[in-house]
Amino acid sequence: MGIKRIGVLTSGGDAPGMNAAIRGVVRLASARKIEVSGIFRGFSGLINEEIKVLSHRSVSNIINKGGTILKTSRCPEFMTKEGQKRAVEILQRNSIEGVVVIGGDGSYRGAHVLSREWNIPCVGVPGTIDNDLNGTDRTIGSDTAVETALDAIDKIKDTVNSMERIFVVEVMGRNCGYIAMKTALAGGAEQVLIPEVRFDISELCHEITDGYIRGKASWIIIVAEGAVKGPELAQRINELTDLETRFVVLGHVQRGGTPTAEDRILGGRLGAAAVDLLARGETDKAVGVICDKIHVVDLETATAPYQWDPKDDLSLVKILT
Repeated sequence: MGIKRIGVLTSGGDAPGMNAAIRGVVRLASARKIEVSGIFRGFSGLINEEIKVLSHRSVSNIINKGGTILKTSRCPEFMTKEGQKRAVEILQRNSIEGVVVIGGDGSYRGAHVLSREWNIPCVGVPGTIDNDLNGTDRTIGSDTAVETALDAIDKIKDTVNSMERIFVVEVMGRNCGYIAMKTALAGGAEQVLIPEVRFDISELCHEITDGYIRGKASWIIIVAEGAVKGPELAQRINELTDLETRFVVLGHVQRGGTPTAEDRILGGRLGAAAVDLLARGETDKAVGVICDKIHVVDLETATAPYQWDPKDDLSLVKILT
């Protein structure tokens, strides 16, 4: 007998396109005669048994909506054996035979624990704006986050050029500079600072001063939140160059908004692929895309420290300035 009922949850930070992934899960499962239980508020909702059956109609008209209809949260309790045992009991009570977990590395680790230590079949779907998971070229939400940040940068640039000022603009990215780098390249920023690469404030200020002498009076510096404290950087630049410097933080607007076509399609494809894996009896896996083809890796591989070499892109930012 094949699998009859699966669960789906979203965990950690929300990402545009998660709803498209949920829709992909439910629609393919319905086509395979598999019942889907929506687990609300991530692993916390699982422990508290916040579960509702999702029908084909339950996911109508959500593909274009940001956020997640299943809500999301972080759950320290699930990191304990007691919390995990409670989650397994809830899954068994509701006859849920496998779980699709949509989220980032923390969500993947939770799915890996359920699979490896509790024999609950799980498949991870990459839903994070940071694009920092192994086994996939793109994660759901990363394209929309870059587009949202870029839209803000385009607007800020009008003021930068009109007022001839230096703007330090902080984007999301505690441990990964993906959003900052792509936004800098697409927005024509003069400099980008990311957690992966150390920088010299004196060298940066020298570049700004040298540019000012040559007649360049406006700069945009994109900063990933994990690279440096933006307000302090802006103040330091002002002190060392004597040029008016402003700081702008884009914040959580990057998580919300209508997902791009790229994220809608990616969400649908990966949600469906996750169901296909569970239906085939696979577990402890993560789905992704490599060269636009569905790619499957072990969750242990997917949660390994993310490796990304930004040096070529960083050089390109400077060349294109």
